[in-house]
Amino acid sequence: MLLEKIKGIPLGYSSALFLGKKYALTRTDFNEGRSTKVYAEELGGKDFISFNFYISKKGEKLKPCEMPAEKVIDFLYNYHLLQSE
Repeated sequence: MLLEKIKGIPLGYSSALFLGKKYALTRTDFNEGRSTKVYAEELGGKDFISFNFYISKKGEKLKPCEMPAEKVIDFLYNYHLLQSE
């Protein structure tokens, strides 16, 4: 289910709304889509979301960067993409 949420983020740059705040959101895929880096930074604020996601023969692995996994999961299930401006 996390993979579906992550792949729902467009590749490259986009804008998102999370908890009433606007974020610059970037998704980059590596290794033929088997690893993904996502970084979201609150515009005009200090909050950020950062994580890597890996797909291997052993399964899927979420690796948050300097934050609890719960914060990343909350973002993935509750952000809303904004239309291009």
